[in-house]
Amino acid sequence: MTTQTERLIIRPVRRQDALEMLEYLANPRVNCFMPERMTTVEEFENFLNEDEGGVDHYAISLKGDGTVIGDLFAGADEDNDDTYCVGWRLNQRFEGKGYAREAAAGLFDYLFYELGVRRIYAYVEDDNIRSSNLCKKLGMRYEGCFKEFVTFVNNPDGTPKYENTCVYAILKKEWESGSSAY
Repeated sequence: MTTQTERLIIRPVRRQDALEMLEYLANPRVNCFMPERMTTVEEFENFLNEDEGGVDHYAISLKGDGTVIGDLFAGADEDNDDTYCVGWRLNQRFEGKGYAREAAAGLFDYLFYELGVRRIYAYVEDDNIRSSNLCKKLGMRYEGCFKEFVTFVNNPDGTPKYENTCVYAILKKEWESGSSAY
């Protein structure tokens, strides 16, 4: 997939994106991305070579100069091929400018209109306020929260820190109408 929005180009991640993406992948600010922490070009290349079971990764780059400012990912649900799970990461230097919303909307358009997806959902840790707000701006509805669902990091005493994980979703018909049941 390669698509354009008003200010962005969304395209497959490439090896030459490593240095720009490592700027934010080296120190994830959200615990769910800690297992994907990368600090070297070699780790980045290994990430590109891994088969993640149908999850596609897309770079978010600025139209003007091609600077990679973040990435998106999307994968079909293992039980329903018309349902996709999505997510996003943005370099902190580019936050607060509407880029995440613009990129996610471009991805949603692609999934709904090009791939014929019926439903899109996202998992968001309950303390990730920026992603929760983005889901709401995209018209996604809050579907619930799994208490102590997963663990990505440990507490200072070495025990697992379990995260509460919220689910947001939107149907194609809600996206088309510009409204959701949120």
